Amino acid sequence: MTFKQVQLRYFVAVAQELQITRAARKLNVAQPALSQAIAQLESQLGVQLLERHARGVALTPAGEVFYEKALAAVAAVSEAEQTAQSLARARNGTIELGFLGVAPGLDSPDSLREFAELHPNIDIHYRELPFPFLPMELWMSDVDVAVCHALPADPGVWKQKLREEPRCVLAPQRHRLASRGELTVAEVIDEVFIGLHPQIEPTWAGFWSLDSHRGGPPPTVTGDRAANPQEVLAALAVRDAITTVPCSVAKVIPNVPAGGIVAIPLADAEPAVIELVGYADRRNPLISAVLAFATSLNGNLNESGFPPPA
Repeated sequence: MTFKQVQLRYFVAVAQELQITRAARKLNVAQPALSQAIAQLESQLGVQLLERHARGVALTPAGEVFYEKALAAVAAVSEAEQTAQSLARARNGTIELGFLGVAPGLDSPDSLREFAELHPNIDIHYRELPFPFLPMELWMSDVDVAVCHALPADPGVWKQKLREEPRCVLAPQRHRLASRGELTVAEVIDEVFIGLHPQIEPTWAGFWSLDSHRGGPPPTVTGDRAANPQEVLAALAVRDAITTVPCSVAKVIPNVPAGGIVAIPLADAEPAVIELVGYADRRNPLISAVLAFATSLNGNLNESGFPPPA
């Protein structure tokens, strides 16, 4: 029995979104075409993968088992394709650098200018990423390296600490805490938090809703399924809810405070650890140059366990 790669990719998207309409939008395909592809896959397998209901779909027991295999297959194909593209970029002297929300040029312009002066033959291209999801290899498949808050340990990913920084609370101006000049964890721990997409890596997602301080998820979250910073800001604009972010992010996010959202320092929360991350098996001289430069900025030699740059 042979499956088309597109069938598996479509099924994975539907399994993650649990709604045909959202999955079609995510894949940029027509909803009827997506429904037909899923039906053809079920016919080929001879087993029902999804149960349809009024609000969307749910995985059948067989669908849950098949999802894990399909996800691994999609990730493997994507990783092979992206590794080939990474090798081609290295040959051409380019690096794809991923970031979350705030472009590195706004966050650390001096460091980027210094790197450009040291390595004039390396051309960095910037790609905005969604919030991290599993598997990590699939999340980072389109980039060579990424800058983000600390990810959980992953044998396929190296990490290099760049810095630590305090956190801020983001809240709409109408929120009862919006006028405060500073907040503590105790004052916000039981607030309503913006809901994130269920496919986001849970430990990473829980950091922003203070789960480690509370010992578990917030008692109440909004019904949002935010998967990137812009969706969080959109939710904050209309919800009576909060989230936390690194304070450097709050300084440069558009529409803060002009769009009705305020940033309030969170005095005693665990700091955000900003890291440079990349594939363990996708090394080349260009990536080594980036890693060596990051190491020179903070002096954390081999803190990540990644071999010294060549």
